[in-house]
Amino acid sequence: MAYLLLVDDDEDFAAAAAKVLRGAGHEVRIALDTDSAVESMQQRRPDLAILDVMFPESSSAGFDLARQIRQDIEPLRDVPLLMLTAVNSRFPLGFSRKDIDERWLPVDDFLEKPVDLDLLCARVADLLARASAERSPRK
Repeated sequence: MAYLLLVDDDEDFAAAAAKVLRGAGHEVRIALDTDSAVESMQQRRPDLAILDVMFPESSSAGFDLARQIRQDIEPLRDVPLLMLTAVNSRFPLGFSRKDIDERWLPVDDFLEKPVDLDLLCARVADLLARASAERSPRK
């Protein structure tokens, strides 16, 4: 179906999510840090990237990566981005879908951790369908 890049430093979660996504027919590559994610995306453009927010090097590394993809890496600007976050459970920010913004939070959707893996598959399918519809020539 689609080539997905899953960027998350939690190896157990990444492995479980990748297994479920592969079961849904997708090819999944895991990057455990944001530098590896950028390198991987430049080697092979994913159809969709799933980004965690918090990494050991920075509690906002996922936000920074999303901005970098949208603003600095021309061939990747239109890759759909699904952000995964546990930020609301760690910080009282009230973070929600209304915070998606092309400058501050340039992602297409987000899910809160802990993530229901069936919901993850559904959101991935929805984002891929929307991206496909946007690329299709209009009749």
